[in-house]
Amino acid sequence: MLITSLLDTDLYKFTMMQVVLHHFPAAQVEYRYKCRNPGVQLAPFADEIREEIQALSSLRFAEAELRYLRGLRFIKSDFVDFLGLFHMNSKHVEVTPLPNGEIDVTVKGPWLHTILYEIPVLAIVNEVYFRNTQPDPDVEQGRRRLTDKIAMVAGKPDLADMRIADYGTRRRFSKAWHEEVLLKLRDGLGANFAGTSNVYYAFKHNMVPLGTMAHEYLQACQALGPRLRDSQIFAFEKWAAEYRGDLGIALADVYGINAFLADFDMYFCKLFDGARHDSGDPFQWGERLIEHYKKNRVDPRTKVLVFSDSLNVPLAIQLYERFRGRCITAFGIGTNLTNDLGYTPLNIVMKMVRCNGQPVAKLSDSPSKNMCDDERYLAYLRQVFNIPQPGEQQPA
Repeated sequence: MLITSLLDTDLYKFTMMQVVLHHFPAAQVEYRYKCRNPGVQLAPFADEIREEIQALSSLRFAEAELRYLRGLRFIKSDFVDFLGLFHMNSKHVEVTPLPNGEIDVTVKGPWLHTILYEIPVLAIVNEVYFRNTQPDPDVEQGRRRLTDKIAMVAGKPDLADMRIADYGTRRRFSKAWHEEVLLKLRDGLGANFAGTSNVYYAFKHNMVPLGTMAHEYLQACQALGPRLRDSQIFAFEKWAAEYRGDLGIALADVYGINAFLADFDMYFCKLFDGARHDSGDPFQWGERLIEHYKKNRVDPRTKVLVFSDSLNVPLAIQLYERFRGRCITAFGIGTNLTNDLGYTPLNIVMKMVRCNGQPVAKLSDSPSKNMCDDERYLAYLRQVFNIPQPGEQQPA
């Protein structure tokens, strides 16, 4: 059994789940899996993947895990009480081998009861794939690569304030390798290590758990809010109502940077601690955020810009040097830390595609990241948020 704890997921799953419990407990959703690598043959492992997913239904939160969650300042007591009764139900998940050798995975059901599937499903697909295709992995090469990355940052006086976090649960080579990477990062980076998005390892190794919101939250608000054009504002306001200024990192790329800045007015600039970048050019994004804060009479040096899109350590260093002293920076590195042993990693995602029967979508600053099963809805969403078609000039 690959996943042995329900805590073995990203923190933002719990922070979003708490919002769902308190504000959207009746919402019904659908998620769909996608592998962005062409032609990856996962169908031969479909039965193995299905069995691992079904095994998730046997898991319950241990009392020590519930006490840990209850001790997090932003987690509310009634939510922990709910988690004490919670279990996953594999009836909500279908794994289907396709004729071309790939697989299809769908998750359907109440949002409150399906939200925790995404991360373990992706971690299962990764580990099943690599333990079958790389049964004798070159772990030593992975260790050498990791040591080189740590050496780029650790002990460098000009990088003393740089903070790197692990965001790599969903695409890790294996659970064992993930844990080894985390321990080496903690010991090697010292103060440069900010923590991990993985709640289980934060719990087990006394690390800082990190995360706020993901795309699915803002996407669901397309169906849950009173008006589509105001769905991003609705999402931020509901988040603020739940957390009252805590967990204040806003995700900036569900509709692209222009639509984000149009909605992220002076109120949100002051209320939220910062924003997270997850698509498009990170340097341009950072410059625009800093200028936006200045226009709204907010000192950008007091705000956090979190970079998390396909990062590696050299790129993170470049971004740190570009924005040092102009804002607070943080860097979440995923695949490049937890799946860099010399093999091509799987670029896999699981995105919400429907909420309450209505299509939902992301229109990010990287068009290849968009995922929706209804082209008419995508066109309508572009029109509502004034987003050009791919290839057209994005207005400044």
